[in-house]
Amino acid sequence: QVQLVQSGGGLVQAGGSLRLSCAAAGRTFSRYGMGWFRQAPGKERDFVARINWSLGSTYYADSVKGRFTIWRDNAKNTVYLQMNSLKPEETAVYYCAEESRAGGDYRTTREYDYWGQGTQVTVSS
Repeated sequence: QVQLVQSGGGLVQAGGSLRLSCAAAGRTFSRYGMGWFRQAPGKERDFVARINWSLGSTYYADSVKGRFTIWRDNAKNTVYLQMNSLKPEETAVYYCAEESRAGGDYRTTREYDYWGQGTQVTVSS
């Protein structure tokens, strides 16, 4: 069974930066892609970023373009999310997830089979 182990996150002031990590335990990542999502209290889980594992191409939600960066380290079997210029409204639990197939809508949670445990990101104003 795939286990995705997240690290990073925490409390930061508005305008600050945080880095999240997501490592696959036991095997290499999916050959399709990895995504990051976030979920604020009482809200749906929203797409943040995605990386195609083989090509390295990246995709971002409009709200984070230019501020967030997703990348992978094949040797470490880890995907990262660098978050800069954070805003209070971005306070949420952030999740990494493994894409289950090619050709789907990577912005939707149904395209992902396995999820990390989630990590809290709190941005104070």
